[in-house]
Amino acid sequence: MTPQEYLHRADDCLGRVAEWLEAFDPEEVDYSTTDGMVSIEFADRKRFVLNRQSGNHQMWFAAGVRAWHYDWNEARGSWLDDRDGHDLYGRIAEVVGEKLGRRVEIPASA
Repeated sequence: MTPQEYLHRADDCLGRVAEWLEAFDPEEVDYSTTDGMVSIEFADRKRFVLNRQSGNHQMWFAAGVRAWHYDWNEARGSWLDDRDGHDLYGRIAEVVGEKLGRRVEIPASA
């Protein structure tokens, strides 16, 4: 993947997650974006962070003391964990849902 392709895919990922977070009540889940990062903030001030790692052509997601690294998988058309192959969007929904105490899902991209 070229650096330009990586940046396009990474920015699409960040935009998809930010768009998903728009639907939440900001009293429950809020977020902020900066270049290359989405910070997910909860009422108790805990923060999860999704950011691009341009040097590695990866997306990194940190939730509390846990962190994962994701590589783009062309065949599946998604970001997959570099250790066990799970999907980035599924993991974000899982840990946000755990934090909120209910099931949440990130809709499939169009």
